[in-house]
Amino acid sequence: MAAPLSLRIGAECPVTRGRLCRLRLPHQALHTPVFMPVGTQGTLKGIAVPQLEALGCHICLGNTYHLGMRPGPDLIAKANGLHGFMNWRRALLTDSGGFQMVSLVELAEVTEE
Repeated sequence: MAAPLSLRIGAECPVTRGRLCRLRLPHQALHTPVFMPVGTQGTLKGIAVPQLEALGCHICLGNTYHLGMRPGPDLIAKANGLHGFMNWRRALLTDSGGFQMVSLVELAEVTEE
């Protein structure tokens, strides 16, 4: 059985060290570098999923911090996960949301509890 996540380097530029890779994810295998539209809150503004598929888009990016704030984990769970919420059957990548956690810290209330 193949590993669910793998990265195979196909070529590397000796000058810039840029690489052409084959990335295998649970929902899709794709080549890098790759165009990755951003669906910060689980939606892509101004374009529908069928249009992205017709354009050959293989992966979308979400932001964990924003997904946790809105639409929130309960709604995403009710939709059977982020794939169901977005009606997206191809690969998804979510970042940690760490930048927002650090940059928005002044909006947070931190207590001893």
